[in-house]
Amino acid sequence: MPEREVELGRMSENRKIFGTDGVRGVANVEPVTAETALKLGRAAAHVFTKLNPRAHPSDARPKIVLGKDTRLSGYMLENALVAGITSLGVDVLVIGPLPTPGVAYITRSLRADAGIVLSASHNPYADNGIKFFRHDGYKLDDQIEEQIEQLVFSGEIDSIRPTAGKIGRATRIDDALGRYVEFAKQSFPRGMTLEKTRIAVDVANGAAYKSTPCILRELGADVTVAHNTPNGTNINADCGSTHPEEIQRVVKESGAHVGITHDGDADRVLLCDESGELVDGDEILAIASVDLLRTKKLRDNTLVVTVMSNFGLDEVLAAHGGNVIRTKVGDRYVLEEMMARNLNVGGEQSGHMIFRDFTTTGDGIISALQVLRIMKESGKPLSELKSCLKKYPQAQRNLRVKRKPPLEELPAVMKLVGETERNLSGKGRVLLRYSGTEPKIRLLIEGRERDEIDRQANRIAEAIEEAIGA
Repeated sequence: MPEREVELGRMSENRKIFGTDGVRGVANVEPVTAETALKLGRAAAHVFTKLNPRAHPSDARPKIVLGKDTRLSGYMLENALVAGITSLGVDVLVIGPLPTPGVAYITRSLRADAGIVLSASHNPYADNGIKFFRHDGYKLDDQIEEQIEQLVFSGEIDSIRPTAGKIGRATRIDDALGRYVEFAKQSFPRGMTLEKTRIAVDVANGAAYKSTPCILRELGADVTVAHNTPNGTNINADCGSTHPEEIQRVVKESGAHVGITHDGDADRVLLCDESGELVDGDEILAIASVDLLRTKKLRDNTLVVTVMSNFGLDEVLAAHGGNVIRTKVGDRYVLEEMMARNLNVGGEQSGHMIFRDFTTTGDGIISALQVLRIMKESGKPLSELKSCLKKYPQAQRNLRVKRKPPLEELPAVMKLVGETERNLSGKGRVLLRYSGTEPKIRLLIEGRERDEIDRQANRIAEAIEEAIGA
């Protein structure tokens, strides 16, 4: 049956700061300002202290790990958060630029009470964001975010002002990068190497500019690196997973066996095969799932994806004795479903994949290492491995909008959506939803005839532009 996913974003009257993935927006514009970051730091310090109480007052102070990507505004927000957290009597462990999954791991490794990462992921450098992790490296659930937000606006903790030796202190952790490199390498089989494997890498001038090349080289690969000179303003600029034509170029020029491209905080990865063809998240998940089904390591024979993933995934897993569960768009919903059912693999077409056997959140290099392992074990090139997934044609449009009214209030748009669904006659689907992190609306049409779904996508896009286009 055709289906429609309508997601209006998570901002509401009661949630003035948090979106679908932490706090995000233009840096130095509310809510991503130094003033609000300071308040968030105070509120988070209070909430995490309550969540992880000390057995005795004399126990060591609570501590929060703080990492970031390579954006210029990271310095501003980092200092504001440190001020806020320490003003509540909580220590801060500052680790500097590290991939988002690295911050999650370091939080666990250092037995911290929480982790915070400053990043706007794949967004342009002018944006920034604040994301939180629990002590166990998993993202916060809605209830804890609501507690933090309520404290920001209520003034309830304004009177909590430790003085003298009870004020928290900030400490820089110098070995965070090395810890994360060793952790990521553990997801690759001991005794196996990447010797004689040429790998091209685009690190998007982002948080993985040191870690990913280091991990691959320590595993023996011959690595060609592009876009690894961050200057604060070039993160994601015409490079990285949002500009995959770059990794395709580098693979062709270097003669690499495989290409790896990250987004700014490296929780995502897209691959490129030896002939320069892109390999997206759906294809990576298909390759990994087929291998895990073969070795009986895919828990409950089930893969978790979002409604945006290609329906070809359902067919390839069914052919190998597995099945697919779909969630709303967003890695948090994928992870919630994985945890609820105790499943070990899930992800998104965009390249945000979670391998829970190794880590607690999306991790671009760990995801890439799973495919590299399969390549080494099978002796097959990536172009052959990815052919296991036969994709349905998809037409996608990402349009900037000036406002986000309920879709039901766009009758001309919804009329065309209904017509398209009827024309697909149960052999395709239409998905229309607002982005939770950007002023955009996302349209996806999937069907058997590429020319027809492209035509329908253009018609719907024109109606959206007319109604709410920026």
